[in-house]
Amino acid sequence: MSDSQAAIAQEMDKEITADEVVAFLKNNPKFLQKNPEACDYLIPPKTGNGKEGKKVADFQSFMIERLKNDKEKVLETTQAIVENARSNMNNQQRIQAVILRLLEARNFDEFIHIITMDMANMLDTDIAVFVVESNGDDIPHIHSSGIRVIPEGTVDKWMDGQSVLLQDNISGIEAIYGGGATLVASQALLRIDISMDTPPAILAFGSRDANMFGEGQATDLVGFLARVVERAFRNWLNLPQ
Repeated sequence: MSDSQAAIAQEMDKEITADEVVAFLKNNPKFLQKNPEACDYLIPPKTGNGKEGKKVADFQSFMIERLKNDKEKVLETTQAIVENARSNMNNQQRIQAVILRLLEARNFDEFIHIITMDMANMLDTDIAVFVVESNGDDIPHIHSSGIRVIPEGTVDKWMDGQSVLLQDNISGIEAIYGGGATLVASQALLRIDISMDTPPAILAFGSRDANMFGEGQATDLVGFLARVVERAFRNWLNLPQ
């Protein structure tokens, strides 16, 4: 026998370890798919049932249990998708109703009343506030008791370059919500740029639900609402864009 034949015979007589089998299967995940007959030589694991003492006799029970778990995960994912879609639809309908209500305003005072009073109820929030920057107590082009005044530069500071800011688990800002700040646990801040002739503003929605607003939520609908409010303001005040 040649040296090469002896080496081959020695390799064949070498016992394969469990680690080597596991390593091989890891590197060849489709091995059983391509060689299903190999399952005939395998003894499935036996796991006891703590209450009844029954044991798994073959892979069928194992696979059935795995399918049940997979089905539960699929159902949970499907339910989450359905609930998210339903929530998005409800939000869309609320935003549309608010926009139609804004278009129905018969005068500027009613327009402001819709923003500061009606919006909160229509959007299912606890409070809605319109705040605008000013150098003093007077707001250029806007004179209404339904609007709160904040110092110049505050909007940029709060919004930090964003047009929409959603925050959860917060303490309400008194400068925005006044006495209602203690009720606010989450908020949506929408930057409002009415015109080049007016200071920046914020349309704020506050909720006592700490999770009603938060990062990761879609902002396209509330962003669209902000653009509608901007245009409505310009129309009422006869301001250029």
